[in-house]
Amino acid sequence: MSNLPARVCAVLGPTNTGKTHYAIERMLAHRTGVIGLPLRLLAREVYDKIVALRGPSVVALVTGEERIVPPRAAYWVCTVEAMPQGIGADFVAIDEVQLCADPERGHVFTDRLLHMRGSHETLFLGAETMRGVIAQLVPKAEFMRRERFSQLSYTGPKKTSRMPARSAIVGFSVENVYAIAELLRRQKGGAAVVMGALSPRTRNAQVEMYQNGDVEYLVATDAIGMGLNLDVNHVAFSSLTKFDGRKMRHLMPNELSQIAGRAGRHTNNGTFGVTGEAPPLDPEVVEAIESHRFTPIRKLQWRNNRLEFGTLEALLNSLSAPSGEMQLARTRDADDHRTLQALSQIPEVAARARTPAAVRLLWDVCQIPDFRQVSFNEHNAIVRRIFEFLHQDGQISQGWLQDRVARIDKPAGDIDALSKRLAYIRTWTYVAQRKGWVQDENYWRGETRAVEDRLSDALHGALTQRFVDRRTSVLMRRLKQKESLVAEVNDKGEVTVEGQFAGKLTGFRFQLDPKATGEEAKTLRSAALQALQPQFKLMSDRFYNAPDTEFDFTEQGGLMWGEYAVGKLVAGGDTLSPGVEPFVDEEAGAEVAEKLRRRLSHFINRKIEAVFEPLIALKNDETVTGLARGVAFRLVESLGVIPRSVIADDVKALDQDARGLLRKHGIRFGQFTIFQHLMLKPAPTRLRLVLWSLQEGLSEFPEAPPPGLVTIPAVADAPKGYYPRAGYRLAGERAIRIDMLERLADMLRAVDTRGGFEATADMLSITGMTLEQFADLMGGLGYAAERGERAKVKAAEAAPSEETQETAPAEVAEATAAEVAPEEVAEVAPAETAAQVEADADAAEMEVFYTFRWVPKKRPAEQGRARNAGPKGKGQGKGQPRGNGKKPEHKGKPRGAKPAPNRDKPIDPDNPFAALMALKNKS
Repeated sequence: MSNLPARVCAVLGPTNTGKTHYAIERMLAHRTGVIGLPLRLLAREVYDKIVALRGPSVVALVTGEERIVPPRAAYWVCTVEAMPQGIGADFVAIDEVQLCADPERGHVFTDRLLHMRGSHETLFLGAETMRGVIAQLVPKAEFMRRERFSQLSYTGPKKTSRMPARSAIVGFSVENVYAIAELLRRQKGGAAVVMGALSPRTRNAQVEMYQNGDVEYLVATDAIGMGLNLDVNHVAFSSLTKFDGRKMRHLMPNELSQIAGRAGRHTNNGTFGVTGEAPPLDPEVVEAIESHRFTPIRKLQWRNNRLEFGTLEALLNSLSAPSGEMQLARTRDADDHRTLQALSQIPEVAARARTPAAVRLLWDVCQIPDFRQVSFNEHNAIVRRIFEFLHQDGQISQGWLQDRVARIDKPAGDIDALSKRLAYIRTWTYVAQRKGWVQDENYWRGETRAVEDRLSDALHGALTQRFVDRRTSVLMRRLKQKESLVAEVNDKGEVTVEGQFAGKLTGFRFQLDPKATGEEAKTLRSAALQALQPQFKLMSDRFYNAPDTEFDFTEQGGLMWGEYAVGKLVAGGDTLSPGVEPFVDEEAGAEVAEKLRRRLSHFINRKIEAVFEPLIALKNDETVTGLARGVAFRLVESLGVIPRSVIADDVKALDQDARGLLRKHGIRFGQFTIFQHLMLKPAPTRLRLVLWSLQEGLSEFPEAPPPGLVTIPAVADAPKGYYPRAGYRLAGERAIRIDMLERLADMLRAVDTRGGFEATADMLSITGMTLEQFADLMGGLGYAAERGERAKVKAAEAAPSEETQETAPAEVAEATAAEVAPEEVAEVAPAETAAQVEADADAAEMEVFYTFRWVPKKRPAEQGRARNAGPKGKGQGKGQPRGNGKKPEHKGKPRGAKPAPNRDKPIDPDNPFAALMALKNKS
């Protein structure tokens, strides 16, 4: 084998031992050096590191598709295939030398292992499994073992949804990688994607998202196993099999170890496991990975490097030559070898390759990698066309190449389309890097690189859009870096954090964007509330100093600040002292919540004092004492309105002085209701219903009737006690406002409730009802309504009789005589001709009327007997109607004695109009 004029050292050990870092240090200790790396991505990473240390003017980067060679290049960073030979570098390093056993690329690594040397120092970097075979093939090599900086342990299966942060999930197909990334986006906010097929620009942009904390997860192919240094704490395998280009096969323990070793960088311990459909690892495999002990590599892949270019046949024979060494196994035919075999069978190509120069040219063209991976025949067709251009014209046609590149230069489309275009442009990037193949090499190298960059950026954007919630990634990075977040709230209440829409601020409660789900929602809410802390304090100060005119309450007990719900009323110690529960996020802090509670309490207390001023004045009047004080208390407790039947005994016991004290406060002793007249206005009514509903513990508060209506339809399922608090009394299918009901009662003083009476126009007017509706109302008040029809009396014939004149004013009699049902009025046409009037003169026009009579409520028989046999000295029993035109009979008095009229006698609850009729009978 080769003589070793200088030091050759194999630096072996598991992952995370600093082998690559050591090689960089050793190379920079020499005047010149070359380092070969297994991936274009890794080569770019190492190039950037050395440029940062020595500057770009002395560092070269050479890969199949990229070539940066400054004039004074001293340090060459290359892929293994692109390592320059014969430049006489002082230092040479070959990374991941265990790839000498790889069926696809192993022969290239083996060739560098056997033949590539530095004039002063050569390093082989790789796994411990290469010790034996290197010792056999390079007898003078030294060995340096490096131990892993951190421990690696197995954690078993774990669901993807429960994967810890800073995890890398490994898949072995594009479809598998995309599916995992999509799942992580839904459940964890997103993931970065790293694959060997990505351009360095796309890969670096994706890795940067992961490294700076935009995303907490990485989904990758086994490309991450080749020296890519990432801050990964856990590696999970989604599969234990892969397609190796020929067939599906299980991964070997050393291959699993190479990937799992990416977990736990430097001194941080790492873990590995499985997820998805991958079965648990066998204990023996786990033990091998954790202890870094694997079966030694005994055979390397080899291909003859002493090629003969005299003829096509000679070249093919030399490629198939055996190694002659036990440790070197001839590799299976590589892609370039297979392409050469296919093209040599084409007569036109064979005819061109008749000279050694043509054969060498054909071999150079056959080494163009099949980046497209579409079909073997399509790749061969492109290679053949390029060979024909080079053989015939010495260069590839400018127009033909321009057309091919222009077809690819389309940075629009989905991930699959962009990935294909990126693979296609890599072919032309590779071609442009070959010296002498194209006109104006600098232009085409720049042009193809520019197209690759545009496609790379577009692919990065597409990957990010599909697999990363950008909003969540930005916020996660800021949270991780513990930077202060900036929140903005526009005039619509929309909250943006670091420019990302987060939701809406409704008062002092944050409503998360409904599109956010899972972990994304948690992160978004956490970031938004953290950023809103200063905003909450500023808003609370403005809220506390706002005038009462900016506040209001709703009919459901809500408290509003402008258009925002900021709290609600809750039941307090008494009806006039409700409590307040502010609506504020817990994260705003107790100080903000207390400030809201105090301000809302001030508002509602002042509102109650203003709206219920007359009622509070009654409550605080110390001159109201005795029984009057008790009535006042009950009235205040009922918020200014109470049915008379509820406190009938107390009212009955009041003397005239006590009544006078209460009347000074606007108290009216109505026939049906005791009320404070000012408490019937819309504002007190609205607030009274809210406060009453709170005390009753209603889940849904009834609404106040619209202002100004005399009657309203009955409310379905109205809670008990609703109508008095609303200022109405239910009677039939409608409820009538209590003050208008008392006016109606005043009118009924002039009628005979026992003998029967008809509704007057004034009665219909104050109630705003039709005659039919009025009949239903009176029925609800305890009257029987008898319907009848009669001939309508013409106005000219409606001369009042003496009896009518004695019992009612002339205008009342006239109004009564003129009563006509609305339907009848509608039937009389105002524009009737004289002929029509004469024709209908003999026909009698009919009208509907109702006669109303008081109907006492029926009492149980035993109560009736007790009433008839009541004790002497007692007045008329309850329930017996008064105001019927006859003087009531009194029992318990000496026979023949007549009771003196008592104008202040309490009203019979069954007939509130009885006292009125008593006054009429007395007259």
